[in-house]
Amino acid sequence: MGILPFVAELGLIDHHCHGVSRTDSTREEFESLLLEADGVSPLGGSFFDSAIGFAVRRWCAPLLDLPRHASAEAYLERRNSLHITEVSRTFLMASGIHTFLVDGGFQPERLLSGAELASLAGADSHEIVRLEHLAQELSAAASAAEFVHELRARLRSASVVGAKSVAAYRTGLAISGERPSEAEALRSISSGPVKDPVMISWLAWEAMDAGLPLQFHVGYGDSDIDLHRCDPSLLTPFLRATAGLGVPVLLLHNYPFHRQAGYLAQVFPHVFCDLGLATHGLGHQASRVFAEALEIVPYGKFLFSSDAFGLPELYYLGALLFRQALSDFLADGLRRDAFLEEDAHRIARLIASENAARVYKL
Repeated sequence: MGILPFVAELGLIDHHCHGVSRTDSTREEFESLLLEADGVSPLGGSFFDSAIGFAVRRWCAPLLDLPRHASAEAYLERRNSLHITEVSRTFLMASGIHTFLVDGGFQPERLLSGAELASLAGADSHEIVRLEHLAQELSAAASAAEFVHELRARLRSASVVGAKSVAAYRTGLAISGERPSEAEALRSISSGPVKDPVMISWLAWEAMDAGLPLQFHVGYGDSDIDLHRCDPSLLTPFLRATAGLGVPVLLLHNYPFHRQAGYLAQVFPHVFCDLGLATHGLGHQASRVFAEALEIVPYGKFLFSSDAFGLPELYYLGALLFRQALSDFLADGLRRDAFLEEDAHRIARLIASENAARVYKL
């Protein structure tokens, strides 16, 4: 599958991602990280027998000096013969991502930090603060007033360029358009994971107050979510209520709700979307779903992200399959005389990096 030269040369801003593992992975760990599954089961066979498993063997194997479509056994043997730092540097450098916006609030003990990730890639990184994780971190504050003060200070830290809510995992996306009071929210402070819908809503509003672009996980995720509660259209009351604030809302991943997300990005001035981890999860099918995701969304409101977690291969595949899908989309438009070549170049730049630079004020 060819990539248009101007797409192949694009530098990328990955507006939502995580760190990579500090240690080598066993086969079971590697396969589990390929997908959003809870783990590998003999009932379902190997996860290498999936779209992304075949993509690893096709596209990642040559970067480790293996032939295309090397067997899973040969791939993992070669990978584990190398130092994990070398493996990570190889795939991160090959991705062409020059800026990482890193959510470090999930399993930070096992992953490289944003700064470490950027150092390996010869790139820049910025922090996306995970709201529910931050609230849990601060729950041991001496008083409610101290909790609020520390939370607002973190949201306004110079290192933070955006915030993320995992409401989809905790309560679903049916967030009210009515802002809860601070007193209502603070009644739910506890030392465990933040699951109270009032607190989750209040945290989202606090991020908006701080002027931070606010990301929401949407759709595709692991078994902790109830998928029917992760439809982005459930956010409509919240989006209506926040439309006049001038603060961007970013809908992440979206599959299988990518068309709903595109609609919301079209009708609400502050809403943006991506295809996220679904891009590499779809493997050779990425171009088809990418075209669906772009059916009605304005091209100035669609961004690149990998949502890579744990495996450096996912950064490389996320970027490569994104480039292929974007190239296929633009080549089809050029064949159909839908736009001029200079328009195709501009669309490519917007989606690859310029939209993210504008939204996050990079």
